Amino acid sequence: MQNKIYIKNKKLKTSILIKKNYISKFIKQNAKKNEKVFCFIDSKIKNNLNIDNQKNIKIFSIQSGEKVKNFDTYRDLAEKLIKSNVNRKSILIAIGGGTLGDLVGFIASTVLRGLDFILIPTTLLSQVDSSIGGKNGINTKYGKNLIGTFYQPREVLIDISILKSLPKKEIKSGYSEIVKHALIKDYSFFCWLEKNANKLLNLNSSILEKAIYKSIMIKLYYVKKDEKEFLLNNNSRAILNFGHSIGHAIESHYNYKKYNHGEAISIGMITEAKISHYLGMLSANELKRIITHFKKCRLKIYDNIIKDKLLIDRLIKDKKNFLNNINFSLINKIGSSIFYRKLDKDKVYKILLNI
Repeated sequence: MQNKIYIKNKKLKTSILIKKNYISKFIKQNAKKNEKVFCFIDSKIKNNLNIDNQKNIKIFSIQSGEKVKNFDTYRDLAEKLIKSNVNRKSILIAIGGGTLGDLVGFIASTVLRGLDFILIPTTLLSQVDSSIGGKNGINTKYGKNLIGTFYQPREVLIDISILKSLPKKEIKSGYSEIVKHALIKDYSFFCWLEKNANKLLNLNSSILEKAIYKSIMIKLYYVKKDEKEFLLNNNSRAILNFGHSIGHAIESHYNYKKYNHGEAISIGMITEAKISHYLGMLSANELKRIITHFKKCRLKIYDNIIKDKLLIDRLIKDKKNFLNNINFSLINKIGSSIFYRKLDKDKVYKILLNI
Protein backbone atom coordinates (compact mmCIF):
# COMPACT_ATOMS: atom_id res chain seq x y z
CA MET A 1 0.00 0.00 0.00
CA GLN A 2 1.22 3.50 -0.79
CA ASN A 3 2.67 5.56 2.07
CA LYS A 4 0.48 8.57 1.33
CA ILE A 5 -3.29 8.15 1.43
CA TYR A 6 -5.47 11.22 1.09
CA ILE A 7 -9.16 10.97 1.89
CA LYS A 8 -10.98 14.18 1.11
CA ASN A 9 -14.64 14.91 1.64
CA LYS A 10 -16.00 18.22 0.38
CA LYS A 11 -18.89 18.30 2.83
CA LEU A 12 -16.77 17.65 5.90
CA LYS A 13 -13.76 19.63 4.64
CA THR A 14 -11.29 17.33 6.34
CA SER A 15 -8.30 15.59 4.84
CA ILE A 16 -6.69 12.52 6.35
CA LEU A 17 -3.08 11.60 5.69
CA ILE A 18 -1.48 8.28 6.60
CA LYS A 19 2.31 8.45 6.60
CA LYS A 20 5.46 7.37 8.46
CA ASN A 21 7.98 9.45 10.45
CA TYR A 22 6.29 12.69 9.48
CA ILE A 23 5.11 14.44 12.66
CA SER A 24 7.98 16.93 13.14
CA LYS A 25 8.07 17.91 9.47
CA PHE A 26 4.29 18.28 9.40
CA ILE A 27 4.28 20.67 12.36
CA LYS A 28 7.10 22.77 10.89
CA GLN A 29 5.13 23.05 7.64
CA ASN A 30 2.11 24.31 9.57
CA ALA A 31 4.28 26.78 11.48
CA LYS A 32 5.18 28.37 8.14
CA LYS A 33 1.54 28.57 7.03
CA ASN A 34 -0.10 29.84 10.24
CA GLU A 35 0.45 32.93 12.36
CA LYS A 36 0.53 31.00 15.63
CA VAL A 37 0.61 27.26 16.32
CA PHE A 38 -0.47 25.92 19.69
CA CYS A 39 0.57 22.29 20.22
CA PHE A 40 -1.08 20.25 22.95
CA ILE A 41 1.13 17.19 23.48
CA ASP A 42 0.60 14.15 25.66
CA SER A 43 3.41 14.37 28.21
CA LYS A 44 4.12 10.62 27.87
CA ILE A 45 5.23 10.99 24.27
CA LYS A 46 6.70 14.49 24.24
CA ASN A 47 10.27 13.21 24.47
CA ASN A 48 9.67 10.90 21.49
CA LEU A 49 9.02 13.87 19.22
CA ASN A 50 11.45 16.40 17.78
CA ILE A 51 9.34 19.53 18.19
CA ASP A 52 11.03 22.77 19.15
CA ASN A 53 9.41 25.71 20.87
CA GLN A 54 9.96 27.89 17.81
CA LYS A 55 9.02 31.55 17.62
CA ASN A 56 5.41 30.97 16.56
CA ILE A 57 4.96 27.52 18.15
CA LYS A 58 3.80 27.28 21.75
CA ILE A 59 3.74 23.86 23.41
CA PHE A 60 1.43 22.74 26.20
CA SER A 61 2.42 19.41 27.77
CA ILE A 62 -0.60 17.57 29.18
CA GLN A 63 -0.99 14.40 31.20
CA SER A 64 -3.58 12.65 29.08
CA GLY A 65 -6.34 10.20 30.00
CA GLU A 66 -10.05 10.42 30.76
CA LYS A 67 -9.29 12.44 33.88
CA VAL A 68 -8.37 15.51 31.79
CA LYS A 69 -11.71 15.65 29.99
CA ASN A 70 -13.40 17.90 32.55
CA PHE A 71 -14.52 21.49 33.07
CA ASP A 72 -11.46 22.47 35.09
CA THR A 73 -8.93 21.39 32.45
CA TYR A 74 -11.05 22.91 29.68
CA ARG A 75 -11.20 26.27 31.45
CA ASP A 76 -7.50 26.23 32.34
CA LEU A 77 -6.35 25.55 28.77
CA ALA A 78 -8.88 27.90 27.16
CA GLU A 79 -7.72 30.74 29.41
CA LYS A 80 -4.05 29.96 28.70
CA LEU A 81 -4.79 30.25 24.98
CA ILE A 82 -6.51 33.58 25.44
CA LYS A 83 -3.65 34.82 27.66
CA SER A 84 -1.26 33.79 24.87
CA ASN A 85 -3.14 36.04 22.41
CA VAL A 86 -4.69 33.29 20.33
CA ASN A 87 -6.50 34.67 17.29
CA ARG A 88 -8.48 33.35 14.34
CA LYS A 89 -5.33 32.96 12.28
CA SER A 90 -3.96 30.57 14.89
CA ILE A 91 -4.21 26.81 14.66
CA LEU A 92 -4.40 24.24 17.46
CA ILE A 93 -2.69 20.86 17.10
CA ALA A 94 -3.48 17.92 19.38
CA ILE A 95 -0.76 15.27 19.55
CA GLY A 96 -1.83 12.34 21.66
CA GLY A 97 -4.60 9.83 22.22
CA GLY A 98 -8.33 10.15 21.86
CA THR A 99 -9.00 11.86 25.17
CA LEU A 100 -6.59 14.67 24.32
CA GLY A 101 -8.10 14.99 20.86
CA ASP A 102 -11.63 15.16 22.30
CA LEU A 103 -10.58 17.90 24.71
CA VAL A 104 -8.62 20.00 22.21
CA GLY A 105 -11.37 19.66 19.63
CA PHE A 106 -13.87 20.98 22.18
CA ILE A 107 -11.55 23.88 23.00
CA ALA A 108 -11.09 24.63 19.28
CA SER A 109 -14.84 24.61 18.66
CA THR A 110 -15.60 27.07 21.47
CA VAL A 111 -12.67 29.49 21.95
CA LEU A 112 -13.26 32.60 19.80
CA ARG A 113 -16.35 30.71 18.54
CA GLY A 114 -14.23 28.35 16.49
CA LEU A 115 -10.56 27.88 15.58
CA ASP A 116 -8.91 25.61 13.03
CA PHE A 117 -7.37 22.53 14.55
CA ILE A 118 -5.39 19.47 13.50
CA LEU A 119 -5.35 16.04 15.09
CA ILE A 120 -2.24 13.88 15.24
CA PRO A 121 -3.50 10.74 17.00
CA THR A 122 -0.69 8.73 18.56
CA THR A 123 -2.55 5.60 19.68
CA LEU A 124 -4.02 2.95 17.40
CA LEU A 125 -7.38 3.50 19.08
CA SER A 126 -7.47 7.21 18.26
CA GLN A 127 -6.09 6.66 14.74
CA VAL A 128 -9.00 4.42 13.74
CA ASP A 129 -11.76 5.95 15.84
CA SER A 130 -11.88 9.22 17.76
CA SER A 131 -9.75 11.26 15.32
CA ILE A 132 -12.26 10.58 12.51
CA GLY A 133 -15.64 12.24 12.42
CA GLY A 134 -15.47 15.47 14.40
CA LYS A 135 -16.88 14.46 17.80
CA ASN A 136 -15.40 16.47 20.67
CA GLY A 137 -16.29 16.74 24.32
CA ILE A 138 -15.69 16.42 28.03
CA ASN A 139 -17.05 14.11 30.70
CA THR A 140 -19.28 14.78 33.68
CA LYS A 141 -19.99 12.74 36.80
CA TYR A 142 -23.06 11.43 34.98
CA GLY A 143 -21.18 9.88 32.07
CA LYS A 144 -18.79 10.25 29.13
CA ASN A 145 -18.92 12.99 26.50
CA LEU A 146 -22.24 14.41 27.68
CA ILE A 147 -21.01 17.94 26.94
CA GLY A 148 -19.42 18.50 23.55
CA THR A 149 -19.68 19.53 19.93
CA PHE A 150 -19.56 18.23 16.37
CA TYR A 151 -16.64 20.16 14.88
CA GLN A 152 -14.35 18.82 12.19
CA PRO A 153 -10.55 19.09 12.26
CA ARG A 154 -8.94 20.70 9.24
CA GLU A 155 -6.54 17.79 8.91
CA VAL A 156 -5.73 14.48 10.54
CA LEU A 157 -2.21 13.08 10.34
CA ILE A 158 -1.90 9.39 11.12
CA ASP A 159 1.76 8.49 11.60
CA ILE A 160 2.01 4.75 12.21
CA SER A 161 5.66 5.01 13.30
CA ILE A 162 4.63 6.42 16.68
CA LEU A 163 2.76 3.20 17.48
CA LYS A 164 6.06 1.41 18.13
CA SER A 165 6.30 3.25 21.44
CA LEU A 166 2.98 1.83 22.70
CA PRO A 167 2.61 -1.12 25.08
CA LYS A 168 0.79 -4.19 23.71
CA LYS A 169 -2.21 -3.39 25.90
CA GLU A 170 -2.76 -0.15 23.97
CA ILE A 171 -2.41 -1.88 20.61
CA LYS A 172 -5.08 -4.39 21.61
CA SER A 173 -7.28 -1.51 22.74
CA GLY A 174 -7.08 -0.02 19.25
CA TYR A 175 -7.64 -3.39 17.64
CA SER A 176 -10.99 -3.67 19.42
CA GLU A 177 -12.23 -0.68 17.41
CA ILE A 178 -10.83 -2.10 14.17
CA VAL A 179 -12.68 -5.38 14.64
CA LYS A 180 -15.81 -3.39 15.56
CA HIS A 181 -15.76 -1.73 12.15
CA ALA A 182 -15.55 -5.13 10.48
CA LEU A 183 -18.39 -6.56 12.57
CA ILE A 184 -20.83 -3.76 11.77
CA LYS A 185 -20.10 -3.31 8.07
CA ASP A 186 -17.64 -5.61 6.29
CA TYR A 187 -17.69 -9.40 6.47
CA SER A 188 -14.67 -9.80 4.18
CA PHE A 189 -12.68 -7.41 6.39
CA PHE A 190 -13.52 -9.59 9.41
CA CYS A 191 -12.32 -12.69 7.53
CA TRP A 192 -9.11 -10.83 6.66
CA LEU A 193 -8.64 -9.88 10.32
CA GLU A 194 -9.08 -13.50 11.37
CA LYS A 195 -6.06 -14.32 9.18
CA ASN A 196 -3.96 -11.24 9.92
CA ALA A 197 -4.73 -10.19 13.50
CA ASN A 198 -1.46 -11.54 14.89
CA LYS A 199 0.62 -9.61 12.32
CA LEU A 200 -1.41 -6.48 13.00
CA LEU A 201 -0.96 -6.78 16.77
CA ASN A 202 2.77 -7.14 16.17
CA LEU A 203 2.72 -3.92 14.10
CA ASN A 204 3.43 -5.35 10.66
CA SER A 205 3.57 -2.13 8.65
CA SER A 206 1.63 -3.10 5.52
CA ILE A 207 -1.03 -4.99 7.50
CA LEU A 208 -1.40 -2.08 9.90
CA GLU A 209 -1.81 0.48 7.10
CA LYS A 210 -4.48 -1.59 5.38
CA ALA A 211 -6.42 -2.13 8.63
CA ILE A 212 -6.30 1.57 9.51
CA TYR A 213 -7.39 2.56 6.01
CA LYS A 214 -10.30 0.09 6.00
CA SER A 215 -11.44 1.25 9.44
CA ILE A 216 -11.36 4.90 8.41
CA MET A 217 -13.39 4.21 5.28
CA ILE A 218 -16.06 2.36 7.25
CA LYS A 219 -16.29 5.12 9.84
CA LEU A 220 -16.45 7.80 7.13
CA TYR A 221 -19.34 5.94 5.47
CA TYR A 222 -21.53 6.57 8.54
CA VAL A 223 -20.15 10.05 9.23
CA LYS A 224 -20.98 11.18 5.69
CA LYS A 225 -24.48 9.70 5.94
CA ASP A 226 -25.24 11.15 9.35
CA GLU A 227 -22.60 13.55 10.66
CA LYS A 228 -24.55 14.70 13.73
CA GLU A 229 -26.20 11.37 14.56
CA PHE A 230 -29.76 12.43 13.75
CA LEU A 231 -30.86 9.36 11.79
CA LEU A 232 -32.79 6.54 13.44
CA ASN A 233 -32.19 3.94 10.72
CA ASN A 234 -29.36 1.60 9.78
CA ASN A 235 -27.37 4.47 8.23
CA SER A 236 -27.30 6.21 11.60
CA ARG A 237 -23.91 7.22 12.90
CA ALA A 238 -25.05 5.53 16.10
CA ILE A 239 -24.27 2.20 14.40
CA LEU A 240 -20.61 3.01 15.14
CA ASN A 241 -21.48 2.66 18.82
CA PHE A 242 -21.73 -1.12 18.66
CA GLY A 243 -20.32 -2.26 22.00
CA HIS A 244 -20.27 1.28 23.33
CA SER A 245 -23.59 1.39 25.22
CA ILE A 246 -22.40 -1.38 27.52
CA GLY A 247 -18.75 -0.32 27.23
CA HIS A 248 -19.32 3.29 28.26
CA ALA A 249 -21.50 2.15 31.17
CA ILE A 250 -18.68 -0.14 32.36
CA GLU A 251 -16.12 2.67 32.08
CA SER A 252 -18.35 5.05 33.99
CA HIS A 253 -19.16 2.49 36.69
CA TYR A 254 -15.47 1.90 37.39
CA ASN A 255 -14.67 5.61 37.13
CA TYR A 256 -12.43 4.88 34.10
CA LYS A 257 -9.90 3.05 36.30
CA LYS A 258 -10.39 -0.71 35.84
CA TYR A 259 -10.30 -0.85 32.02
CA ASN A 260 -8.99 1.31 29.22
CA HIS A 261 -11.50 2.31 26.54
CA GLY A 262 -10.75 -0.54 24.15
CA GLU A 263 -11.04 -3.14 26.90
CA ALA A 264 -14.42 -1.82 28.02
CA ILE A 265 -15.66 -1.68 24.41
CA SER A 266 -14.41 -5.21 23.83
CA ILE A 267 -16.54 -6.46 26.75
CA GLY A 268 -19.38 -4.31 25.41
CA MET A 269 -19.19 -5.84 21.93
CA ILE A 270 -19.33 -9.41 23.20
CA THR A 271 -22.22 -8.50 25.50
CA GLU A 272 -24.13 -6.75 22.72
CA ALA A 273 -23.41 -9.63 20.34
CA LYS A 274 -24.97 -11.92 22.96
CA ILE A 275 -27.95 -9.55 23.15
CA SER A 276 -28.20 -9.73 19.35
CA HIS A 277 -28.27 -13.53 19.59
CA TYR A 278 -30.82 -13.49 22.44
CA LEU A 279 -33.13 -11.35 20.32
CA GLY A 280 -32.90 -13.83 17.46
CA MET A 281 -30.78 -11.72 15.11
CA LEU A 282 -27.29 -13.22 15.33
CA SER A 283 -26.82 -16.96 14.83
CA ALA A 284 -25.19 -19.14 17.48
CA ASN A 285 -22.41 -20.08 15.04
CA GLU A 286 -21.55 -16.46 14.27
CA LEU A 287 -21.63 -15.52 17.95
CA LYS A 288 -19.23 -18.39 18.67
CA ARG A 289 -16.98 -17.26 15.82
CA ILE A 290 -16.81 -13.72 17.20
CA ILE A 291 -16.05 -14.92 20.74
CA THR A 292 -13.38 -17.29 19.40
CA HIS A 293 -11.64 -14.43 17.58
CA PHE A 294 -11.72 -12.20 20.66
CA LYS A 295 -10.25 -14.99 22.79
CA LYS A 296 -7.55 -15.69 20.19
CA CYS A 297 -6.56 -12.01 20.28
CA ARG A 298 -6.79 -11.99 24.09
CA LEU A 299 -9.38 -9.23 24.14
CA LYS A 300 -11.56 -8.75 27.21
CA ILE A 301 -14.96 -10.44 26.95
CA TYR A 302 -16.66 -10.30 30.37
CA ASP A 303 -17.02 -8.47 33.67
CA ASN A 304 -19.30 -9.35 36.59
CA ILE A 305 -20.95 -5.92 36.49
CA ILE A 306 -22.85 -7.07 33.40
CA LYS A 307 -25.39 -8.83 35.62
CA ASP A 308 -25.61 -6.08 38.24
CA LYS A 309 -28.56 -3.70 38.22
CA LEU A 310 -26.12 -0.86 38.83
CA LEU A 311 -25.15 -1.13 35.16
CA ILE A 312 -28.71 -0.26 34.11
CA ASP A 313 -28.45 3.05 36.00
CA ARG A 314 -25.44 3.88 33.82
CA LEU A 315 -27.04 2.61 30.62
CA ILE A 316 -30.11 4.83 30.87
CA LYS A 317 -27.88 7.94 30.71
CA ASP A 318 -26.52 6.99 27.26
CA LYS A 319 -26.87 9.78 24.68
CA LYS A 320 -28.60 7.50 22.15
CA ASN A 321 -31.58 6.87 24.42
CA PHE A 322 -35.03 8.40 24.06
CA LEU A 323 -38.70 7.55 24.80
CA ASN A 324 -37.59 5.71 27.96
CA ASN A 325 -35.90 3.00 25.90
CA ILE A 326 -32.25 1.93 25.95
CA ASN A 327 -31.13 1.99 22.34
CA PHE A 328 -28.43 -0.32 21.03
CA SER A 329 -26.42 -0.78 17.88
CA LEU A 330 -26.65 -4.53 17.36
CA ILE A 331 -25.50 -6.95 14.67
CA ASN A 332 -27.73 -9.35 12.75
CA LYS A 333 -24.76 -11.13 11.18
CA ILE A 334 -21.04 -10.52 10.88
CA GLY A 335 -20.67 -7.45 8.70
CA SER A 336 -24.26 -6.20 9.11
CA SER A 337 -25.78 -4.06 11.84
CA ILE A 338 -29.04 -2.55 13.00
CA PHE A 339 -30.08 0.36 15.24
CA TYR A 340 -32.42 -1.29 17.76
CA ARG A 341 -34.88 0.89 19.68
CA LYS A 342 -37.31 -1.48 21.41
CA LEU A 343 -35.83 -2.27 24.82
CA ASP A 344 -36.82 -0.65 28.10
CA LYS A 345 -34.56 -0.91 31.14
CA ASP A 346 -36.46 -3.85 32.69
CA LYS A 347 -36.18 -5.86 29.47
CA VAL A 348 -32.47 -5.07 29.18
CA TYR A 349 -31.87 -6.20 32.77
CA LYS A 350 -33.73 -9.45 32.11
CA ILE A 351 -31.66 -10.08 28.97
CA LEU A 352 -28.37 -9.39 30.78
CA LEU A 353 -29.33 -11.87 33.48
CA ASN A 354 -29.99 -14.54 30.84
CA ILE A 355 -26.98 -14.24 28.53
